[in-house]
Amino acid sequence: MNKKVVIVGAGISGLTCAYWLKKHGFDIMILEKDYQVGGTMQTIQEDGYLIEKGPNSALETTPLFNEIFQDLEIIEQRVYANEASNKRYILRNSTLHPIPMSPPAFIKSKLWSTKGKLRILKEPFIGKSIKEESVAEFVERRLGKEILDYAINPFVAGVFAGNPEELSVKYAFPKLYALEEKYGGLIKGLIKGRKERKQRAEKAKDRARMFSFVNGMYTLPDAIFQKLKNNFQLNSKVENIIPYRSDKSTKYVVNYYRNGEKKVIETDIVILSVPAYAAAKIINPIDPETSRFLEKIYYPPVAEVFLGYKNEIIQRNLDGFGYLIPEKEKRKILGTIWSSTIFPNRAPEGFSAFTTFVGGSRNPEIFELDDIKLLEVTNSELKNIIGIKKDPEFLKVIRWEKAIPQYNLGYGNVLNVIEKFERNYNGVFICANYRGGISVGDCIISSDKTVKRILNSNLST
Repeated sequence: MNKKVVIVGAGISGLTCAYWLKKHGFDIMILEKDYQVGGTMQTIQEDGYLIEKGPNSALETTPLFNEIFQDLEIIEQRVYANEASNKRYILRNSTLHPIPMSPPAFIKSKLWSTKGKLRILKEPFIGKSIKEESVAEFVERRLGKEILDYAINPFVAGVFAGNPEELSVKYAFPKLYALEEKYGGLIKGLIKGRKERKQRAEKAKDRARMFSFVNGMYTLPDAIFQKLKNNFQLNSKVENIIPYRSDKSTKYVVNYYRNGEKKVIETDIVILSVPAYAAAKIINPIDPETSRFLEKIYYPPVAEVFLGYKNEIIQRNLDGFGYLIPEKEKRKILGTIWSSTIFPNRAPEGFSAFTTFVGGSRNPEIFELDDIKLLEVTNSELKNIIGIKKDPEFLKVIRWEKAIPQYNLGYGNVLNVIEKFERNYNGVFICANYRGGISVGDCIISSDKTVKRILNSNLST
């Protein structure tokens, strides 16, 4: 008899776990509280604009992408980012400076002072830290304050919507941390690590190709849904999971509500692929300690403000991915993606689309502004930074009250508690973006690891 697996949550982690387990012959059921799958990976098409509610793109950092796209027959729908989007900007003194992509460009760049550039020469001679460091502490120690302020601070805001003073470098940016641990420094590690990545068929995120799909990122979750349609129960909110003994093995009862009606399902394996705060409620009856740890994971609020302008009123050439804003610039937005420059069909002909992010750990209070105020703030910033003469023709505000899990200092304790929980409850697995990385590629890799753990355990027979 095939082992039964219940997957709670149909975000990209849960969906890919479901897809691979189904291929291996498991009897699967996916329970999703919303009326559609994909989690934050949602695409809206409205008035000729294509708007991503969650990830705007992904980086091709693992060969797993090609494998699953071939399987799902969506590889021909994949579209790579315009080469122009390789150019990225950072704001300093109200001027957009391109991020240098080569040593000569770095030397010529006006983004950092001569003193700030020369400080990097010390990096190979700096020893290892003896304590857990924040991203800010790590970068300032190795590269200096100016690189922290005008490179890493905006980058962290763009990736995590977080603060480098709070994020743990070891857990938020493990590959950066590993360069020091393994090679003794960043410059040494970048040089020596290239060969090893090539052998693993992996690409560093700064060289991996960026992609989406012709009709947006929702193409991926929707393709999995279409393949496994009979294995889903949507509008199904899980209340708890309760273990019990059967035939000398542990099984689980999953209690949930579907369309308001109480339901129960028995299973051999449970995969929790929901946000930490949701998982905390589900496991609280059986493990209050782990529940408390999961509840403490901070998710800052982020608002996405999508604006469409006529090309004729934009005074700047949109020749890149967009720009990020350092905290020192005292702006009210985190950065803006030039969406219609990166991928085709993101705006009607004669118009340009901009996706701006507001709030995060840096400015959570701005999230509280109503839509009208948010639009005013964003429009004002874009007019000032890019040079736009009139108001937008199209606008939309999307809010995530709890956006991205923060891998803050001490996060190792959270991961240890999760591992202990899985040992105590054989057959329950946690696979979500608060474990193993927050990017789409990280989630795919985590799903692959979770499936392999199940296949290599006594649960697969």
